[in-house]
Amino acid sequence: MNAPTPVFLDDAAVAGALPWDALITAVELAVTHPDGESPARTVHPVPVTGAADGAFLLKPAWIAGDVIAVKAVTVYPDNGAIDLPMVQAGVLLFDAATGTLLGACAGNELTTRRTAAASAAAAKRLARPDARRLLVVGSGALASIAAQAHASVRDYEVIEIWGRRPEAAAAVAAQLVDDGLPASGSVDLDASVAAADVISAVTGSRAPLVRGALLRPGTHVDLVGAFSAEMRESDDDVVRSGTVFVDTRDDAVLAGDLAQPIAAGVLSADDIEADLAELIRGDHPGRTDSSEITVFKSVGLALEDVAAAKLAFAHRSIS
Repeated sequence: MNAPTPVFLDDAAVAGALPWDALITAVELAVTHPDGESPARTVHPVPVTGAADGAFLLKPAWIAGDVIAVKAVTVYPDNGAIDLPMVQAGVLLFDAATGTLLGACAGNELTTRRTAAASAAAAKRLARPDARRLLVVGSGALASIAAQAHASVRDYEVIEIWGRRPEAAAAVAAQLVDDGLPASGSVDLDASVAAADVISAVTGSRAPLVRGALLRPGTHVDLVGAFSAEMRESDDDVVRSGTVFVDTRDDAVLAGDLAQPIAAGVLSADDIEADLAELIRGDHPGRTDSSEITVFKSVGLALEDVAAAKLAFAHRSIS
């Protein structure tokens, strides 16, 4: 038997193959699959002349008898200054029954979409059903994708985009308006935080941006951008006032939004209510009342990459 010829999908092909409803469902199924495995990622620092160090990550995962995926990721925090994405990646997909390479795809669009899909899957269970105001903190590659994903699970009347550069936030908002969403740029972060029903932070910040003292009762806070102990998008008051959920317990507590409050004694790992799989399975009910502040901290699950890559290649085979 001849092995199939591996194919390559670029970012445009990946984007077209991952509509929100299908991708969120695929992520939910993969994260809770009984035969899914996601070994610990490996992270390697990469020195960069004249800029902050980069990082190189390898993230493997598989569903036994189905598919294997491995994503190679680079994270270069200062890339925004040269108009390049902070996170760049590529994915290999294999048949888990035979080990055959099925193909490869560019990983930037896949990463942003599966990340946003996981946040949307959590928001389905943690954001109030009547949430009407969404704030996206950040204006990079993930900002418009996060807004689209959240808007696929809640009916927002107002979507605000805040960024350190107001012109970049305005550009993201204009793109979303072209997509039919009610978006605008924000120039006052604190005021937008205080007015929001859902906040999605998608930055590479090393200092808190979202202040817990400003949160209204019932707000859902989605913390996405910080993945290392030095990075942080929220202050201690956010986790102090909120019920905390994570995508994965082992990795999420290593990111600054949780690692720093834990080190300061503000939070304990035992205070984490549930992970994403437990939320999806219904092991935890999620939001319990309309005034509860909920916090979802994600750092990315390799099984989400499996879900997105499998869906992308399945779409190619029938398109």
